[in-house]
Amino acid sequence: MRVIPVNNYQEMSDLAAELFIQEIKNDPEVVLGLATGGTPEATYRSLIQKSQDLDLSRIHTFNLDEYEGLSPSHPNSYHRYMAERLFEPLQLKASQTHLPRGDAADLENEAERYEQLIQEKGGVDVQLLGIGENGHIGFNEPGTSFTSRTHIVDLNPSTREANARYFEKKENVPNRAITMGIASIMDSRRIILLASGERKKQAMAKLLNEEKTQDFPASILQDHPYVTIIADEPALSAVSFEKGEPAAEYMADQREWELR
Repeated sequence: MRVIPVNNYQEMSDLAAELFIQEIKNDPEVVLGLATGGTPEATYRSLIQKSQDLDLSRIHTFNLDEYEGLSPSHPNSYHRYMAERLFEPLQLKASQTHLPRGDAADLENEAERYEQLIQEKGGVDVQLLGIGENGHIGFNEPGTSFTSRTHIVDLNPSTREANARYFEKKENVPNRAITMGIASIMDSRRIILLASGERKKQAMAKLLNEEKTQDFPASILQDHPYVTIIADEPALSAVSFEKGEPAAEYMADQREWELR
């Protein structure tokens, strides 16, 4: 894993946007995997600002997840989140953007449909991730099988609590969601994980300093061949980067850590 320390949330976001822009320039038909929540909001704002001269007519996007029971027009749906924060400002066509339907009559069938659609588009080239305080990626909660594909998940109380700020009342947060599985995420050719703030420092310490375990879903990223982590100083404040250790080498000229 390649770890790029930055000073703050905005610097993290600007760098992530620049990486996405470079991917689009390299491949105008790139398939981007996108995340929601507070972490990527400034990344999307920066991407909008920096993409004025880009040809976006051939890219495709796949989002990680959606809440059960919420229609695309629901103000708290991830369909609406993405439309307002990225798709509409970039003037992407509906045919270019893909999210699972949380209001599908049969969620199991919807999970299979979404997984199949990802495969039909050739898979995700670059997947953007955040990390939950309990280590969830997408909505894959602790205990999720590393071999899971797009599936239905019961949300942990801590996850619902963290997301309650987006709803009028905590009890309005859905109990379940549909999410790309861990194996689906790991099939991505490249992964960019963002982490900002002290609330994420213990999660980052577990990811970078502890062994892989299904009790901490993000730890599977240790097995991916191409992960770039961009994290600010508070998020990395509990991580041990001891010079001379076999697992970590600091490249001072690039201001990066390479973890092996």
